[in-house]
Amino acid sequence: MSRALIGPSILNSDLSNLALECMRLLECGADYLHLDVMDGHFVPNLTFGHPIVACLRPRLPPSTFLDVHMMVSNPEKWIFEMASAGANQYTFHVETVEDIMSLIQKIKSTNMKVGLAIKPQTPVDAVLPFADFVDTVLVMTVEPGFGGQKFMHGMMPKVALLRQRFPRLNIQVDGGVGPDTIQSCAEAGANVIVSGSALIRSSDPQQVISLMRQTVVDAIHSRTFNGVNADS
Repeated sequence: MSRALIGPSILNSDLSNLALECMRLLECGADYLHLDVMDGHFVPNLTFGHPIVACLRPRLPPSTFLDVHMMVSNPEKWIFEMASAGANQYTFHVETVEDIMSLIQKIKSTNMKVGLAIKPQTPVDAVLPFADFVDTVLVMTVEPGFGGQKFMHGMMPKVALLRQRFPRLNIQVDGGVGPDTIQSCAEAGANVIVSGSALIRSSDPQQVISLMRQTVVDAIHSRTFNGVNADS
């Protein structure tokens, strides 16, 4: 059965106290941490790389799951560095790679899990041939590169199609996801939720995490009970 997993995008947190911010979010109930890696080429923004991951890893509980979202032009370049730094899942964009299967295999060789992401303008067909070979498919619900954008409801049919075709797949959504949009994500079939501004800027992030997780759990149970796109 797919699990409901809520992960803060730490790019939206106080970067001057990143380790403390990560611990605060984990103590509020976050299931994993989502790290947005941007190179200034694939997307116009520039963020952090594997040295930050390596610094964070020993300051966090050993069980902390670090999902690195590689919004970079050459994702094959950083696989071994991210694995050595302590990343648990390496999520790359289909738009940046010609030989997707080769890259999937290279990531798996490092014992990291594999995530495959698509931008809003990329048809879901681009990931269908590979969904059985990865751990997570990420459907971007904003244009990648900047936080605080408005959630794109038009991406939900992609999520619904993936859930219909791959009932046990981890389907992640990222961009503009919060209490006001989580219902649409959950009903479409997303079970792995990235939340940035709506969570980080909340006065009660524990309550936000709990609300979003329960919404996803309820949707999973509803699909299972009704026998429609069941996750079990």
